[in-house]
Amino acid sequence: MITPASRMLSEDLLAVLCGGFLLLISFAAVLLPKAFEVGRNGPSVVAGSVVDVPAYQSLLQTTVAEPGKWTLSPVEAFYGEESAGQRESPIVINRIPGIIGAVVILALVMTLAVYGQGERVGPFVIAFGGVALLSTFAFLLASHAVIKAMSLEYALWALLAGMWVSNTVGLPNWLRPAVRTELYIKTGLVIFGAEVLFGRLLALGVPGIFVAWVVTPIVLVTTYWFGQRILRMPSQSLNMVISADMSVCGVSAAIATAAACRAKKEELSLAVGMSLSFTVVMMILLPIVVRVLGIDPILGGAWIGGTIDSTGAVAAAANSFGKEGAEVAMTTKMIQNILIGVIAFGVATYWTVSVDRDPAARQPEAVEIWRRFPKFVLGFLFASLFFSLLHSQLADGPQIIKAMLDGSSKSFRGWLFCLAFVSIGLATNFRQLAPFLRGGKPLVLYVCGQSLNLCLTLFMAWLMFKVVFADLAQ
Repeated sequence: MITPASRMLSEDLLAVLCGGFLLLISFAAVLLPKAFEVGRNGPSVVAGSVVDVPAYQSLLQTTVAEPGKWTLSPVEAFYGEESAGQRESPIVINRIPGIIGAVVILALVMTLAVYGQGERVGPFVIAFGGVALLSTFAFLLASHAVIKAMSLEYALWALLAGMWVSNTVGLPNWLRPAVRTELYIKTGLVIFGAEVLFGRLLALGVPGIFVAWVVTPIVLVTTYWFGQRILRMPSQSLNMVISADMSVCGVSAAIATAAACRAKKEELSLAVGMSLSFTVVMMILLPIVVRVLGIDPILGGAWIGGTIDSTGAVAAAANSFGKEGAEVAMTTKMIQNILIGVIAFGVATYWTVSVDRDPAARQPEAVEIWRRFPKFVLGFLFASLFFSLLHSQLADGPQIIKAMLDGSSKSFRGWLFCLAFVSIGLATNFRQLAPFLRGGKPLVLYVCGQSLNLCLTLFMAWLMFKVVFADLAQ
């Protein structure tokens, strides 16, 4: 007889399996049309005009979506017109089937994961609907034309939506089964691995690697040391999560690091909240500083890519730097994202052999480091390597991977991240955060660490792009 205990699987393994499955169906949805000779190059008639059909399209293109841009009425986000580019008239897009499709697919996959954890699926399915509604609301707010122009992404609104519920009426009991921050974010990070393509990252070569891989560990270690020795923060795990969040790549690094050092949920919520707040400020101010100082687009792009936490915010901030500056910014950030796995392993090792070690006990064995290491990171790295190989080795690799990412996998990842941020908000109560904010030390740590990060990144970017590899800045 199968009992809940006998079918218990680890959350990390389930995240890798769920993320891998979603990537598999996203990839298959691009290849199947070709197998059946659907979606060939050639003209097609849309809205009364002849247009070119891409060589590769995803069968999930209209099955997986999120609310679109709107200006006057929220209805436009679900059912409205979209610019048709060179076509004579705009196209009417109905996103409702895609939104429902994304929620249903993720509900099925997450329900299987919950079953694999040995828990009841009925309450989860009901609760998942509630969390999905809050996520849809967050997407809706983020897609307003003005808010979108300011690049205030869904993560911020999802966090605020969850916190509004938890700090007003409180977290309803019926909603608790679907508040699974780690499962959502870990699955989303596995999918995110497919977007980190080594071929594109190596385009910048050594200068981008120096900016992303030399400065980041220095800032991480220095900020952690500063928090312990100068500020004397009582919580080492909070100190480490904030340091990783600020120095590596924001929320994704915070999640991986929190798992490695077993930080409290309240500590993770605080780090994420500060990260999102400072990301908005830096996204607005840094481009202005770049122009005031007369920094050229490539150097400015490298500076922004190495300091702003969110990948989406990096793209928005560097958008005005032109194609080359934006490409340098995005590539630098993606190179930095690779460090998620390295930092998680380093933190797991340090916590095992130093922080949590009993002085009277013998030296910890390597297996203890393995137990503490967040294994979903391996799924992230494998997805990155696998799809990087496909991107570089297949004849139409770039087109296939682009169709897969744009067709469904980015939407899956976006929904999972949004569900995770709503869950963080739902699990966050201001009264529970108060002890961690006492004395203002977390805020001082973040400001000091980010100041160091800004200075060192600008210096390294100048050294690499203007001195050592000055020909790349021509």
